[in-house]
Amino acid sequence: MHNTNHNPSEHAHNPINKALRVKIPGFHNLALEHAVFDYNGTLAIDGILITGVEPLLNGLAKHLQVHVLTGDTFGKARQELAGIDCHVSILPAENQGAAKASYLKQLHPSEIIAIGNGRNDRDMLNEAKVGVVVLGEEGAATESMMAADLVVPNIFSILKMLHDTRKLSATLRS
Repeated sequence: MHNTNHNPSEHAHNPINKALRVKIPGFHNLALEHAVFDYNGTLAIDGILITGVEPLLNGLAKHLQVHVLTGDTFGKARQELAGIDCHVSILPAENQGAAKASYLKQLHPSEIIAIGNGRNDRDMLNEAKVGVVVLGEEGAATESMMAADLVVPNIFSILKMLHDTRKLSATLRS
């Protein structure tokens, strides 16, 4: 895990040349370099990483740079993400939606898949090449659902789609 305090520019250019390429007829030909996740409600419940997410995120980190953006409501994010190859940014409590969108802009939104569930994720989901809302236990904000390209029932669904991109293509093609 790499801890950052909201400075994504050092991760903007992919030094290891990780990329996930997906052709989606009628949608986009994706050349993703970054996966940006919200933490609470998306990867965690009550500040605790959802069981089974760690190995899937580490597998994804072999193909994409993984970023986790959080207000860290429960103060556990860094500890819970310690075993994951990711960049963690703890955001200030105010204006998190704008901070998340700004983070994406510094990484090049055309190279990003963003995953979240809360109202403060809507601008991030809209800014990314692909925005994904996770329903999960906490549900999802309607505004974020409207900004997303894809809605999934839980975090495992999108992590599996990123492992087998044919599923992602089948869902988003026209």
